[in-house]
Amino acid sequence: MTSSHLLLFLSLLTLSLSTATAAAAAATAAATLDVAAALQKTLDLLNPTSFPEQAEKTQLETLSSSSLSFTLHPRSSIHHNHHHHDYESLTLARLARDSHRVTALNTKLEFAIAGTNKSEMKPVVETNSMLKPEDLSSPVTSGITQGSGEYFARVGLGTPAQSYYMVVDTGSDINWLQCQPCDDCYKQTDPIYNPSASSSYNALSCASQQCASLDITACRNNMCLYQVSYGDGSFTVGNFVTETVSFGRSGSVPKVALGCGHDNEGLFVGAAGLIALGGGSLSLPSQIKATSFSYCLVHRDSRKTSTLEFNSVAPANSVTAPLLRNPRIRTYLYVGLTGISVAGRPLSIPPSIFTVDDSGRGGAIVDSGTAVTRLQTQAYNSLRDAFVKQARNLKPTTGFSLFDTCFDLSSSRKKNVAVPTVSFNFAGGKTFQLPPETYLIPVDSRGKFCLAFAPTDSSLSIIGNIQQQGTRVSYDIRNSVVSFTHHNC
Repeated sequence: MTSSHLLLFLSLLTLSLSTATAAAAAATAAATLDVAAALQKTLDLLNPTSFPEQAEKTQLETLSSSSLSFTLHPRSSIHHNHHHHDYESLTLARLARDSHRVTALNTKLEFAIAGTNKSEMKPVVETNSMLKPEDLSSPVTSGITQGSGEYFARVGLGTPAQSYYMVVDTGSDINWLQCQPCDDCYKQTDPIYNPSASSSYNALSCASQQCASLDITACRNNMCLYQVSYGDGSFTVGNFVTETVSFGRSGSVPKVALGCGHDNEGLFVGAAGLIALGGGSLSLPSQIKATSFSYCLVHRDSRKTSTLEFNSVAPANSVTAPLLRNPRIRTYLYVGLTGISVAGRPLSIPPSIFTVDDSGRGGAIVDSGTAVTRLQTQAYNSLRDAFVKQARNLKPTTGFSLFDTCFDLSSSRKKNVAVPTVSFNFAGGKTFQLPPETYLIPVDSRGKFCLAFAPTDSSLSIIGNIQQQGTRVSYDIRNSVVSFTHHNC
C-alpha cells in the first residue's frame, strides 16, 4: 500500500469513527417523550370508566420455586380519585404528601445522628390499660401519611389467610395493620383484621426478643405493646404479635412480628397497614431472612400491577451499584451514587455530596415512599441549569408547587418531543439512563410538564419513586448490591 493510499485509508477510518462517536453521543444526548400518552393517562386516571376491572396478576410463573411474591398495585388502582376535579389538584395533593414524607425521613435521620440511644428512646412501663400516644414519645418515622402510600402490596395474613392491601415502605422497619377490637380505626378498603379468627395469631411477651428490638414499647399483663408515631400527629398503637404471612400462591412464613393496631389515627388512605422493607431487624426482609428482594413500580397513574419479590435473582441486563449502610441508621437503603449526567455529559457535582460522612450525613437513599427525587441544592441547581440549557426547543413556563422548572408542551399534545437525557452515575463507572417520562412529568391535563426533581437543604439525597417507575429495583442483601433494570414490571 502506497503512502497516499494509507493516508486515504486512515482518513476514511477516522471519519467513520468520528461519525460513529457522534451518533453515539447524539443517542445519549436526547430521548423521546410521548406527550400525548402522558396527557392521556392524566385524563384516564380521573375517569373510572376508562379502566375496566382487571384480575390480579401474580406473575408467579416468572419466579423460581424458592422465591416469594406479593402482587404490587399503584395507589391509583385501589384508591378512587373522585374528590379531585382535575389532575392539577391531584398533583398538588401528591406533592403535599411528598413534602411531609421527606420531612419525616430527614427528621428520623437527625434523631439518629444526634445520638439518641435506645435507653433514652425506650421507656418500659407496666400498664393495665391500652397504651395511648401520650404515654410515650418517639422520634418521627417514615409512614403512610408522609406520602409512602403510593404503592400497595396484596398481603395474606393469618390462618386461614385473609388478603389485605398494605403500603410498601423501604423507609420503615415495623410492620403493622389495624386490628379488632378497634378503639379507633380509620376507614380501609378491606375488612379489619380479626385476631380471634386466626389460629396462628400469637401475642408477644415483654421478654421476647422482638419486643426488646422495638424503640418504643410498654407492657400490659406481660404482653408487649408498640407505638409508631408520624410527623403530623398520626400514629398506630396496639399489641406486638406474631402472625403467618402468605405470599399469594408462592408460599407463607410463620411467626412474623408485626403491630396489631387497636388505636390508629391519620390519613392512611384505605390501606390496612404497612409492610416495612427497611434494613432494621424487624423489617419483613430481615425477619424472613431474605437474601434479596425486588420490586417494580408501574406508572403511578396506571391500573396495572407488578410484583414485590423475595429471594429472586436480579435480571442479567441490570445496571448495578453498591448497596451501602449508614452506621447511624440501619433503616435506610443507601446506594453508591457518584454523579448525574445530562445529555450524556457528567455534571460538575462534588462526589462528596453523595457520600455518607463520619457524622452520618450525606449519601443517597432509594425510597419507595418519596415521589420526587431530592438533591442537595448545589447538585439540583447543576442539574436544572444543564437541563434548561439543553432543552432550548422546549417552551419554558412558570413553576408549579415545589417544581421551579416547567415547560409548556400544549402545542405538542399529539406529538413526541425530544428532551435531554438524564442519567444516574454509580460507583464502578455504571450509568443508568432514566426514561424521559420519569423526569419530565405532566402536572395538569393541558400540557404543563415539570422537571421531577427538587432541591433540599438536607444533606440526604433521595431517589424517589417517580424516577423508579418502570424499573425493577433489586436489593441483593447478601452481596450488598442494588440493581436497576429497565422495563421489568
